[in-house]
Amino acid sequence: MDDFLIRALIAGLGVALVTGPLGVFVVWRRMAYFGDTLAHSALLGVALGFLLGISLNLSVILLGIFLALLLVGMSGNRQLSQDTQLGILAHSALSLGLVVMAFQTSVRIDLMGYLFGDILAVTADDLLWVWGGGLLVLLVLIMIWRPLLSLTVHEELAQVEGVPVERMRLIFMLLIALVIAVSMKIVGVLLITSMMIIPAAAARRFSRTPEQMALVAAAVGAVAVVLGLAVSWQWDTPAGPSVVVAAALLFGVTQLSRKPV
Repeated sequence: MDDFLIRALIAGLGVALVTGPLGVFVVWRRMAYFGDTLAHSALLGVALGFLLGISLNLSVILLGIFLALLLVGMSGNRQLSQDTQLGILAHSALSLGLVVMAFQTSVRIDLMGYLFGDILAVTADDLLWVWGGGLLVLLVLIMIWRPLLSLTVHEELAQVEGVPVERMRLIFMLLIALVIAVSMKIVGVLLITSMMIIPAAAARRFSRTPEQMALVAAAVGAVAVVLGLAVSWQWDTPAGPSVVVAAALLFGVTQLSRKPV
């Protein structure tokens, strides 16, 4: 097996192991649109990274932190619904990112790679970002698992029990931003949210506990990575989208099968 394919497999598995457990809460809390907003805005982070001459991953993380804080501040605006706010922010950031990139005439930018991923071009440095950032996210997620679960089940009751609701919500948003930053090269900013949603949605049918659902979601994501890369290698299809299609097919299979008693 070629080295670039081994790196792609390692990177893809790293993304699957972290997006699975994180996606459980994205599905439960119905935050798929929020994830899309941060993912679309990542392209603006990439553009700013080129413009300022800093690490692209770092610029995406910093922008994600800023947007997470902005969204928390905007949550008090009752004149506009949350999905309207997210829609405005998502498409504005994506469009602004494309405009800023258009001015980067001195730098050759692989726009399709950032939009849809280029997992076969993953480098050793990318692996460090994926696994280092992924392990950090998992560690923080384990630390806040119980309060975040309480918040997800019943927000008012969690607040009465002393759970710092706003802090937990902000930390969770920052975790999503970090995952998007380290994973954007794998499946792209337009598809990364699907790796959080689809495996978690597939795992929901076969899980009795939150912890079990997180493990099953990670396993489904890992299988999707292997299948997607195999299809890409065999038929020369785009690797990132192939992984997402594989995840979607696995989800379809879980919906056709009988739910275990």
